[in-house]
Amino acid sequence: MSPRRPAVLRNDGGGQTLRDHLIATAARLIAERGTAGLTVRDIAREARVADGVLYNHFKAKEELLAQALRAHVRAVMETAPPAPTAGEGEIAANLRAYTDSGLTVIARILPAFAGLIGQPKVLALFHADGFPEGGGVFRTALADYLRAEQSLGRVSASASPEAAATMIMGACHELILPGLFQPGPYRAPVIPPGFTERVVTTVLHGIAPRES
Repeated sequence: MSPRRPAVLRNDGGGQTLRDHLIATAARLIAERGTAGLTVRDIAREARVADGVLYNHFKAKEELLAQALRAHVRAVMETAPPAPTAGEGEIAANLRAYTDSGLTVIARILPAFAGLIGQPKVLALFHADGFPEGGGVFRTALADYLRAEQSLGRVSASASPEAAATMIMGACHELILPGLFQPGPYRAPVIPPGFTERVVTTVLHGIAPRES
C-alpha cells in the first residue's frame, strides 16, 4: 500500500512531489519579495507544512534557496525572447528591442540576489554545474548576434562585439543595481525616457567627434 500524499498536495491535480511543492513555493516568494530575510518558517507557512518538513527533503535551508532561485531564474528566462537574427531588420532597431526585453528580464532576476551577499553557500549551490545567470546569457547572446552581423559586413570589422554587448547590458544593470542597496523595501527602477535609444545610439556611433 503506497503512503498517502501530504494533505497540501492531494488536490493539486497533478503529480507534484512535496519537494517540488516546497521549491515552487520558495520560488514564488523569491519572485514576490526576494531572498532578503526569507526564512524557513516563511516558506513552510506559505507551503502549508510544518517547519521541520523542509529538512526531510533538503540538507539545509541553503539547498532549498538555491533550488528555488534556479527555478525562479529559469521561469523568468523562459519569458525572454531570442536574440535577433543576423541580416534581418535594422541593427539599431534590433538592439533597441533586445535591450528593452533584456532590461525587463534583468529587473526581475537581480533583486532575487540582493539578500545573498552574505550567503556564499547559496550562491555556490546556485552556480553548481555551471547554471548561468540571466545577465550573462543576454550578454553572450548579444555578442554572438553582433559577431554574426560583423561577418555579414553590417558591423565594423574593427568593433568588439563582446565590448559592445557588455556596454549595453552593463547600462541595464546600472539602472537596477543601485536600488538593491538602498534601505527599505526594494523599489522597481524607473527607466528614463529614451534610455534604450540613447544607449544603442552611443554604442553604434561612439562618442568621438564626427570628422567634417
